[in-house]
Amino acid sequence: MTQTAPPKARFSRVMLKISGEALMGDLGYGLHPPTVERIAQEVKSVHDLGVEICMVIGGGNIFRGLQGSAQGMERTTADYMGMLATVMNALAMQSAMERVGVYCRVITAIRMDEVAEPYIRRRAVRHLEKKRVCIFAAGTGNPYFTTDTAATLRANEMACEAIFKGTKVDGVYDKDPIKHADAKRYDRVTYDEVLAKHLGVMDASAIALARDNNLPIIVFSLDEPGGFRGILAGEGTYTTVHG
Repeated sequence: MTQTAPPKARFSRVMLKISGEALMGDLGYGLHPPTVERIAQEVKSVHDLGVEICMVIGGGNIFRGLQGSAQGMERTTADYMGMLATVMNALAMQSAMERVGVYCRVITAIRMDEVAEPYIRRRAVRHLEKKRVCIFAAGTGNPYFTTDTAATLRANEMACEAIFKGTKVDGVYDKDPIKHADAKRYDRVTYDEVLAKHLGVMDASAIALARDNNLPIIVFSLDEPGGFRGILAGEGTYTTVHG
């Protein structure tokens, strides 16, 4: 019986950025283990293509620095609390990844040696070369920067060929498609259009950093089974943000 070879992936090294809310499932707060497991399986399906994968996960399912600040908390403290929330999510994803047979390293911008590795660029690159998934946690290690900016920064440092932004919709729309039936989806959109039209792909700092380094951002639905792998194989519905 002839075995079909797996499709050749479009990229050899990518950054997957997902929100903390993506890990909640149907819960209103925290982690939903079956959802974490499903995302781990999605990542494994791409890893099985031979793609080297970096990940950044937000912390909004546990704590958001901006929301804490809006409620009277000092902004720097609130942002550090948000960074710690991303570490919790990263550890949960690491556990799920290793349960499905993918070696994984959590690498933090804030030292906490008992639970994760500190960020050292050359060591992280070596992990990727050994086909380990690297989850970068604690943002950039600095307040006032979002995990979108952290993902773009790490993607550039790791020489990723694209950022995959997993969302609840299958691309970038001119308005919220959940609220507006006539919302128009873009197949391709430029960095400058995203900034000028406030399309909400990522924050302005992240978009500018991607633009300055000509790093494409692919926005797709994380809720679509097989969507991540499909795009790597040249299929599926998504939006490319480009120069």
